[in-house]
Amino acid sequence: MRGLYTIGIWFYCFGVHVAAACGHRNARLMLRGWHHWREELAKLDGRPVVWFHAASLGEFEQARPVLESYRERHPDHQVLLTFFSPSGYEVRKNYAKAEAICYLPPDLPLTVHRFIRQTNNLQAAFFVKYDFWFNYLGALRKSHVPTYIFSAIFRPEQYFFKPWGRWFVRQLRDCFTHLFVQNEDSLQLLRSHGIDHCSLAGDTRYDRVNQIVQTAERDAVVEKFLDGYDGKVLVAGSTWPPDEQLLARLRESKEWFPERIIIAPHEIHEEHLHSIEALFPDSVRYSRLSASDNAAGRVLIIDNIGLLSKLYRYATVAYIGGGFGVGIHNILEAVAYGKPVVFGPNYHKFQEAHDLIDLGGCMIVDEHPDVSFLRKLFTDDDIYNAASDACMQLMRRNLGSTTKIMDTIEK
Repeated sequence: MRGLYTIGIWFYCFGVHVAAACGHRNARLMLRGWHHWREELAKLDGRPVVWFHAASLGEFEQARPVLESYRERHPDHQVLLTFFSPSGYEVRKNYAKAEAICYLPPDLPLTVHRFIRQTNNLQAAFFVKYDFWFNYLGALRKSHVPTYIFSAIFRPEQYFFKPWGRWFVRQLRDCFTHLFVQNEDSLQLLRSHGIDHCSLAGDTRYDRVNQIVQTAERDAVVEKFLDGYDGKVLVAGSTWPPDEQLLARLRESKEWFPERIIIAPHEIHEEHLHSIEALFPDSVRYSRLSASDNAAGRVLIIDNIGLLSKLYRYATVAYIGGGFGVGIHNILEAVAYGKPVVFGPNYHKFQEAHDLIDLGGCMIVDEHPDVSFLRKLFTDDDIYNAASDACMQLMRRNLGSTTKIMDTIEK
């Protein structure tokens, strides 16, 4: 099975080369990163190393509380940080709390051997949520490096648990020193397949978004955009075209929909920004305002990266994009501010969404939503306050995952 898996990785690498040759930006960035990892590892100076791997930016934010807690407990250790996706590496390639940062080289046996060999004095390896690279995991096991995964979530329909997936289950069992899972269902599923070195630790994103809320600075440009306006505000984060089209239709209900909207699209290339401006002719781009400008528009389009987490403080209600595609983006950045959230129908893989639905802190919309509850969120203070309280209750229930993980590892 390992041979078939490796053949699959070869085909994936071939596909990246083809995409790069055809001009695909992310493929080109990834290919360039695969050629420069040795230079980054050369920065490690022989002191003990701990390796954190995150697939993309979201997983990095999930990893960050554990990474920073590890640094506090082991100040003499160096941190190696790797990413799979350009969306993570390109944003965090200058992260100050890691000595070396690079793309993860392809999971091919010879490359894996060279990568592990060059990472001298490796003390531990941490993976986040569901990024499994089985040649790397096998090499870490052979090198007797303690290996962990945290904030993991498992479901019966995953390939591990198919009749043909027994080899993958063995890798989970044999390669990880400990698996920290998000929910009880994941814990019982692993144990039913003979994986007992696992425990319920929750989701470290709660700790991370709580840190953000405690330290986030205010934004002078956004505050200028809202200057003199004391009405409701909708902040729409990580939106895709179907999300923006829905918001444009909902906006036609002028008797209750907010007069001020802040849209932070998931992709900020020009074609996408132009499409948003066509839907919202009275919009203005963030980059074209300054703290001293008079904001002419009623819709603010965020065309910068890295602002979203602090924008939710200005929301009355938050709309989270992605629910009409592969899945919703991070709802917790809004929930941490006590903001009720709205999202599309594709939320089923996200434990936090299920938990918030049970508590009554959110609303699910489809292409033709029943807007009665959404209208009440904006017009009925009692309903709004109950939804906001549900968000804060979810936060209180789930803080402390980082401490659980670190205490278990230290033992």
